[in-house]
Amino acid sequence: LAVTASLLAFAALGQLRGPARVYRVGVIAFVAGSLACALAHSLPLLIAARAFQGLGASAIMAISPAILREIFPRAQLGHALGLNALVVATSSAAGPTLGGLILAVLPWPWLFAINVPFGLANIALNRALPPDDERRPGWLDFPSVLTSALGIALTVWGLDGFARQEPPWSIALRLLVGLSSTAYFVRRQFTLPQPMIALDLFRAPTFAFAGATSFASFVAQGLAFVALPFFFQVALGRTPLESGLLLTAWPLAVAVVAPFSGRLSDRVPVGILATTGLTVFTAGLALYATLPQNPTAVRIVLDGIICGLGFGFFQSPNNRDLIGSAPREKSASAGGLLAVIRVGGQTGGVALVAIVFGLFGASVAAGGATAHGAVTHAAPVVLSLACAFAALATLISALRLRTLYTSSGSVEFPRSRR
Repeated sequence: LAVTASLLAFAALGQLRGPARVYRVGVIAFVAGSLACALAHSLPLLIAARAFQGLGASAIMAISPAILREIFPRAQLGHALGLNALVVATSSAAGPTLGGLILAVLPWPWLFAINVPFGLANIALNRALPPDDERRPGWLDFPSVLTSALGIALTVWGLDGFARQEPPWSIALRLLVGLSSTAYFVRRQFTLPQPMIALDLFRAPTFAFAGATSFASFVAQGLAFVALPFFFQVALGRTPLESGLLLTAWPLAVAVVAPFSGRLSDRVPVGILATTGLTVFTAGLALYATLPQNPTAVRIVLDGIICGLGFGFFQSPNNRDLIGSAPREKSASAGGLLAVIRVGGQTGGVALVAIVFGLFGASVAAGGATAHGAVTHAAPVVLSLACAFAALATLISALRLRTLYTSSGSVEFPRSRR
């Protein structure tokens, strides 16, 4: 919640005070929060330290795309985002394995302490970041900060209630307040002379198509990433370690193809690359949804590789379209919106998994044959739903091929009406 609630605020702060400054503060906060987590001797202290750590992580997530935009020229932006996707995918693949190894030989505080040396190295290296421009006049609009944080946090918390099978009235109340706060935030941005976040970015067809495509694809990814571990462990009887290894093929495939697709997106129209990747991604999810009753490990790994290759081939070019279509002075807003789109899609996928499993009576905690039968029947439905969202993302991506281009080959950003 700390990460999601503060994404837009840090993006706005990056626009006012400079992305490098906010990034450096975010890294320091993340390192300090990690150390505090490792030293926490009670649950309340651990929760508080995790929240502080989350604020640091949020600043890093919201600002990183803007820094890449500052460092690399537009002609190399796809290559830069591809390398960034390589790092993220490799970390995603190595994280669970590294965590398991740490817990096998060391106590749990080392899960957080391991971040400290990496963070200190980051602090030393980020001195090489280009200096920020002069600070822009103005301050963060407090009502916008408050309503954006409430809107995102309560909506995410409400969707999380489906996964936890909480009372319907509690979920509905959180979603009502969250969505109302979000609506007020959006309306306020179009009345301010200097909005906190540049929502007028969505007036650019390139940005709008890339954002919608990204959201639908991350819903599909969220559906699959949550359903597959349950399917492997409960329905197929795999151990947690085996399930983790089977899933590792997906992010590793992303890591392999993302730098290549990112570099290619600097020369080939993004609509072609992203649509091709999403088509492969949809096919991989369709293969997952039609797994036989007792699939071999080879079949599962191959399906994961297909999904990863497709997702990796799509992600870097699509992010290039989204970040690159924004004017440089609005790149921090674009990065913050990209992070919110990603988190929102993944959270929506988790909520849909909970709803489908609930409809099938899949109370996994109950264990036994009931859980086995429910997961066996529910998982293919969830994976089919993921396939449908991936197909929707493919359709949206294909529509961008009709976007009008300027003579320079870039999508023309519409002028503000103000």
